[in-house]
Amino acid sequence: MKSLGLKIDLHVHTCYSPDAVTTLKEVIVYSKKKGLDGIAITDHDTLAGALKLQNSDFIVIPGIEITLQRGHLLALNVTTPIPPKLDINETIQKIHEAGGIAVAAHPTSFYKSAPSQRTASYDAIEVINSAAIPLQLFTYLNKKLATSLNLPQTAGSDSHYALEIGAAYTVIEADPDTDEIVRAIKKGATIPVGKSIPWRMRLKGKALSLKRKV
Repeated sequence: MKSLGLKIDLHVHTCYSPDAVTTLKEVIVYSKKKGLDGIAITDHDTLAGALKLQNSDFIVIPGIEITLQRGHLLALNVTTPIPPKLDINETIQKIHEAGGIAVAAHPTSFYKSAPSQRTASYDAIEVINSAAIPLQLFTYLNKKLATSLNLPQTAGSDSHYALEIGAAYTVIEADPDTDEIVRAIKKGATIPVGKSIPWRMRLKGKALSLKRKV
């Protein structure tokens, strides 16, 4: 029987991001609860959390959500730091030199620090981001952008709290190996799937964040 593909949430934050509280243990526990085959850890401008999960019994793609001069960019399958605050094209070049791929994060959500849409040197476009509001509008605009640039489409929860993990994920036709998964993304062997994070869940996450930071 042909595999239906791996379910990978390609945009997950942990407590190593200043605006997230999910512990590394929670990342694995909740990812498995949601029926995911793997996740990409994409903390803001750091690989610290992602590298600590490299030896787990779960697919963990090391990544970074990089702060650009304007906007944010996902670097997937990188194990060396990528400097923030650089020009977008220079950042993409460094991601490629590090053996990774560059994915435009929430590219049309202006209030979420969208990266420039003028470059076609991305490797893929994140078309579903569960934290975007309203989700349907931005998903439509993101897919339109991906189609115009003829680029693969991905999805990620952009989770900052454990309960949000898996709200969106990418179905990827690949063997359960990080390099194979990344190659499949570049080839466009992807199906983005996802829904908006419910308001009740968002509020619960905010309350948890305040409690843990007290």
